Amino acid sequence: MDGGDENGTNTENIENFAENPNEMSLVISPQPQVVVLPGLPLYGVVDIAKGREKNVITLVNEMSSETPPSFRYITQNTVFKNACVKFSLARLGDNNCSTCVGDCLSPSTPCACANETAYTTYGLVKEEFLEECISMNHNPNKHCQFFCKECPLERSKGEDITEPCKGHIMRKFIKECWLGCDCTSQCGNRVVQRGITRKLQVFMTPEGKGWGLRTLEDLPKGAFVSEYVGEILTNRELVGRVLRSPKAGKHSYPVLLDAGWGAKEALKDEEALCLDTTYYGNIARFINHRCYDPNLVEIPVELESPDHHYYHLAFFTTRAVRAMEELTWDYGIDFDDHDHPIKPFRCQCGSKFCRNIKRSRSKIGRS
Repeated sequence: MDGGDENGTNTENIENFAENPNEMSLVISPQPQVVVLPGLPLYGVVDIAKGREKNVITLVNEMSSETPPSFRYITQNTVFKNACVKFSLARLGDNNCSTCVGDCLSPSTPCACANETAYTTYGLVKEEFLEECISMNHNPNKHCQFFCKECPLERSKGEDITEPCKGHIMRKFIKECWLGCDCTSQCGNRVVQRGITRKLQVFMTPEGKGWGLRTLEDLPKGAFVSEYVGEILTNRELVGRVLRSPKAGKHSYPVLLDAGWGAKEALKDEEALCLDTTYYGNIARFINHRCYDPNLVEIPVELESPDHHYYHLAFFTTRAVRAMEELTWDYGIDFDDHDHPIKPFRCQCGSKFCRNIKRSRSKIGRS
């Protein structure tokens, strides 16, 4: 990996942080522990999070003796090399809430943040807000999209690529209270930043999909499950990483942070970002894909910066989920995009709306 030591650590960014202590860098400790699980017994159970989450995240394989791929478990995003995600208190200016006290969603201590929150007093995403986010995945053409004049995503595929922009959904953002607010850490408008609070388990799926994530407790609709945590890369860095990999296309599926691309006429390469969980990540890397009707939806969350070219991506339940049910989300894969460096896999989601099955059937019909 470029820009790091033999352990994949971004030493350059760590040095920059030391020189600029006022910059709220997202770079983590240089030596996170490796999750290595050799010789896992058939029914073995371990904490895959290594105690870094508030709850123990158990891992169990009742199907075989296979172990998960090695990766570094982190609880916050980390910058790889060239990604531009720096921000400071000075640059944020007067983006503070002077009326935040205690719990901003409490009727006795209301504040300006409560007027814009997407959460109910029970810590769930409001029904109307959630349904609109789900609709954006179901019917993207019915929602506002931004088309780049010169798309950095297409540009990252190669200098000779001149494909037009395929469009980027202008997604709705959740704005949580941040360090400029004086409310407590238990404020109702601080859901994602409190981390994982649900009882979850990484397990080997019986359908041949490999590892997956399931809940060990009933979850109501609109409940926060986990943030998608990984390395922040530019699109160019991701393409280079995949092409250099001996297993090109075998990476965990990356997430493009393009929800706010319409804020500028043209993004520089270092501002067009994505998240990759291949080498650094949390339990969200184990969530399997399901076309159209998954039980999770991804929602952009603004925590530190109002600049939407970087944000946190959080998963919330799209419906009530029963204990022991596998958690899934729609990766948004275009199975016909053969130019993408991450090659589409053979989908085994089991949904009657599976886009991969429809594509295969249409090809058979044309042959």
